Amino acid sequence: MTSPGPRTVTAEERRARLGRRHALAPGHAAADPVGAARAVVALHSTDPASTVLSALARAPGTTAADVERALYDDRDLLRVLAMRRTLFAVPHDLAATALAAAGDTVAAQQRRLLHQLLVASGVTDAPEPWVARAERALLDALASAGEATAPELAAADALLAQRVTLERGTRYETTQSVASRLLTVLSAEGRVLRGRQVGGWATPQFRWTTPQHWRDLGPAPATADAAAVLAERWLRAYGPARPADLQWWAGWTVARTRAALAALDTVDVVLEDGAPGLLLADDADAVAPPDPWVALLPALDPTAMGWKHRDPFLGAHREQVYDRNGNAGPTVWVDGRVVGGWVQRADGEVVVELLDDVGREAAEAVTERAAALTASLGDVRLAARARGWTAVERRLRA
Repeated sequence: MTSPGPRTVTAEERRARLGRRHALAPGHAAADPVGAARAVVALHSTDPASTVLSALARAPGTTAADVERALYDDRDLLRVLAMRRTLFAVPHDLAATALAAAGDTVAAQQRRLLHQLLVASGVTDAPEPWVARAERALLDALASAGEATAPELAAADALLAQRVTLERGTRYETTQSVASRLLTVLSAEGRVLRGRQVGGWATPQFRWTTPQHWRDLGPAPATADAAAVLAERWLRAYGPARPADLQWWAGWTVARTRAALAALDTVDVVLEDGAPGLLLADDADAVAPPDPWVALLPALDPTAMGWKHRDPFLGAHREQVYDRNGNAGPTVWVDGRVVGGWVQRADGEVVVELLDDVGREAAEAVTERAAALTASLGDVRLAARARGWTAVERRLRA
């Protein structure tokens, strides 16, 4: 008697899992900003406003001040440069793991790039010892100050004030201080951290600090162990999925992805389009749909950026709600599907464009959510940071 093959996980079940696991459906919300981050492994933070709005969407009743408290007072959320060379706000107990599992390759790549920029910009022909001296100067300045901005660090030492040229020979050519470039390297290594923002919670400038001054990250795990932990967290939140989805999300090589998954107890499934996928063995049972739900998620939200293959959730709307580089703009979700986009206009009003007919009740719930978000944002004005405007945003802003 032949054993049954892998079960098929339908698009409907994948959407049900998303609503439950990502803390978006009724009865499955997170209790606080840290819980919101755990629900999706980590919150995107390249655009600081996304961190706050993603947390509020998953932890009803919390405020931007609650998110800031978790980031800057309790320090239970830490910003780390890791997966895909992207800035994430991660729970404290996952910070060292994320850096060991994904930050290591980012740090190595950024260090090589800094060496190349120093030579090409005529700063030095011996970049390795030069950078070692600059590192000591930067870390000494931070140890003395406790916290400092990149311009303040650049002013602290002549080495750090040197400038390198980026995008040389293109229309995007610009210069940047060695302090700024070196902070990118050291942050991926976990040797410096982004501390408090300069300005409000939607602004992209930070004061820099060290783990010793801010919050210790704990011992660094071995890369292989860290990768397995990160893969398990991701598969529990985003599974079932293709290994290629994890590889894309983490910014890993094929080899590191395979090794991380091999360390886990997984089962094979068939996805809705016939492609092979994986689930954790203790999470292989079918999942029933949650109660109906709607959500207005910000640009670069983890749910919109969690997979390389997004068709079960995105449908035909990719060109409408993502920019040309594949970055998600603000999205409207109904029961696990992207059904539209939104934007905040200059006067502060949040307006929505629905791309699907979602029915009267869902449409009314979306309208209510937009009004609540308008009130929540108050005087804060959102901008498209680290991405381009989407087609829906351009239409709504016109």
